[in-house]
Amino acid sequence: MKPDRQGSDVASPFSGLWQSDIRPTLSLGLPLAGAQLAQMGINTTDVLMIGRLGAEPLAASVLAFNMWMLLWFFGMGIIQAVIPLGARARGRRAARELRRTVRMGLWISVLYCLPAWCLTFFTEEILVALGQQPKIAALAGEYMGALQWSLLPALAIMAVRGFLTIMERSKMVLLATLAGVLVNAVLDYLLIFGAFGFPRLELIGAGIASVVTSMSTFLILLVYATNRRGLKRYAILGRIWRSDWVVLARILRLGLPIGLTLVAEGGLFAASSVLMGWIGTIPLAAHGIALQISSITFMVPVGLSQAALTRVGYAAGRNDPVAIGRAGWAALGITFAFMSCFAVMFWLIPETLASLYLDLDNPKSAEVISLAVSFLAVAAIFQIADGAQIIGLNNLRGLGDTTIPLIYAGVGYWVIGISLSLGLGFGMGIGGVGVWTGLAGGLAFVGVLTNIRFYKRDQLNLI
Repeated sequence: MKPDRQGSDVASPFSGLWQSDIRPTLSLGLPLAGAQLAQMGINTTDVLMIGRLGAEPLAASVLAFNMWMLLWFFGMGIIQAVIPLGARARGRRAARELRRTVRMGLWISVLYCLPAWCLTFFTEEILVALGQQPKIAALAGEYMGALQWSLLPALAIMAVRGFLTIMERSKMVLLATLAGVLVNAVLDYLLIFGAFGFPRLELIGAGIASVVTSMSTFLILLVYATNRRGLKRYAILGRIWRSDWVVLARILRLGLPIGLTLVAEGGLFAASSVLMGWIGTIPLAAHGIALQISSITFMVPVGLSQAALTRVGYAAGRNDPVAIGRAGWAALGITFAFMSCFAVMFWLIPETLASLYLDLDNPKSAEVISLAVSFLAVAAIFQIADGAQIIGLNNLRGLGDTTIPLIYAGVGYWVIGISLSLGLGFGMGIGGVGVWTGLAGGLAFVGVLTNIRFYKRDQLNLI
């Protein structure tokens, strides 16, 4: 029996749901999740290879990279507005509007880097002012001197990636990112250590490797987007020199709250590490392990949320309220299924997961593992809450609703989350488990409010 417009099937309702909502969400979202994991692989390669230079270069690289990431998060958030705006244009079959949106996304990549580079040029001075050791700050400034130039291609990637996501070509995003993993690993080895006759550049070599990796990934995606059948006709580089201030303003109006939300969330986890450091070195190490494991599994809802952002925006462009609801709730349901499986894994084999990050012959490892296990028990709930909030936020972004969700995020992350972490971790003396419980509470607050808002989208005139 042929499905109707709503994707239902009288003989098999689940079959219709699978074809119209679940399968497209998985098909679009899982390659994006894979790309996020591949990006983590690039960062992990940098840490592993720089770590062989010694503790001081590694510490310097962490400081510089965290500063770079903060700038990238904000810029990425702004450019992420290309996805809902472009998806709505595609839903209306407005190819010219889609092209203009992607073009202005590339413009913002350039315009944003100009003030950002003004900050990165003073990395050493900024870190010294923040109380870092002068020698480490100097090394960080040296690393940033090369790393900063990767910001432009890294942001431009997000504009082209947004276009490919809208056009449901997320598998190419995964392949290009995997190619980046290989390029980065080879260049790190050659340039950091001076292998095979290359100059030994150490931290500068790592920075150059990052620049070449980002540029290579960008060029792969750009060549594909401008030459592949079905994409070429959109001519995203057509009249690239031509300004379009109306569309640029539209991206900024939608994207600035997204960027601020991402910075607020990143700041929450940075603050949690500071709080854990107050408790002690062993809890901080256990926190790092639990956070790393949670970050890996979190890449699945990240990919699914980008699929939700695209599919909700596409349905909004078609002015199809039923499809909007199904796209959003399908993404939430799939996310809950995945995160529930991860939660069970965190509860059943936490020692096995934590042990992967430690030398078991070290006498302190047992204490670290014990704490990491307790954190992973909370992380099981934490992951479900985190999945719910990122789906809720991106469902609303697909509707062009970003300002009120920014307020939810600010209150949830910094008022609820940090307050609970301080109160439970220090006021009640629960320690690290209290800090993780506070994080889970803040994320759950955002998850509940954003999904309620999406549920009430008709009453709130969001569509």
